[in-house]
Amino acid sequence: MLIKIGDFECTEVWDGVFYKALSNYPNITKWEIKNILDFIEYEKTHGRACSIECEDKGIIDCIENAIQNPKEYKNVSRPNLITECTACPYRKGCETKFVCHTTSVENAIKIFKSGKLLSAVRARGIPAAQLTTESRNAAHDPADFFEYIMFAWGNCQAGDRLVMERKLNRFPNEDDLSAGFTPGIRFYFKYDEIIKHPNAVMDGFLPLKIKDELNLSEWVYAIIIPTAHKSELESAISSNMKHKVIYVENDCKDIWDWSEKVYSIIEKIN
Repeated sequence: MLIKIGDFECTEVWDGVFYKALSNYPNITKWEIKNILDFIEYEKTHGRACSIECEDKGIIDCIENAIQNPKEYKNVSRPNLITECTACPYRKGCETKFVCHTTSVENAIKIFKSGKLLSAVRARGIPAAQLTTESRNAAHDPADFFEYIMFAWGNCQAGDRLVMERKLNRFPNEDDLSAGFTPGIRFYFKYDEIIKHPNAVMDGFLPLKIKDELNLSEWVYAIIIPTAHKSELESAISSNMKHKVIYVENDCKDIWDWSEKVYSIIEKIN
């Protein structure tokens, strides 16, 4: 895997490259260094070596020194707001108190009935190697990625964007994310709690991911369901989960507006 560090619009993994954006390029924070070390360690665990590219030699030297002294970065605290991504028009970054997993209505019904979030391998009953060959794997993610449940930061729109992509079977355009936008179902978790899950993994890219499965009743903080889907989902929700559900009207102008509305609701829960 190639790690490219630079002044990118966001951090992403695509086609064998980890594009690592910095909040204040060419300066690099201890948290950003920790992310890179976590990514290298995750890749090593799965048999892949990493090389690093950056136009700033000082950053390369800094990372090489960190690789030799990883203990210095093991307990680095995450920022309250991560400003690597410049896309969010409201928060100007990622809020880190909560993480969420977003899915379609069809998948949410299955989740409510089983009481669990499942990795793609377990949810679909298809070997990871086969999942890598599907057209929906546009980023050419390796097989092990499909063995985990993925989470985004709580105010991020990436999960809803992916739901739209799967619904349309193509990359959504501007109209799809505004006038044509239909939100997914969001499962919210407190970061400081979910990180204690025995199968939680820090891969340096996502806030965290969890191998195989996650029992909702033990871990979920809140569940956001667009009001338009209430009738479809209500009967599938068990009695011990109903108090976690919040129905929210989608009266928003676009995906960003929806993400902000939902996160503002989550913040206010007592």
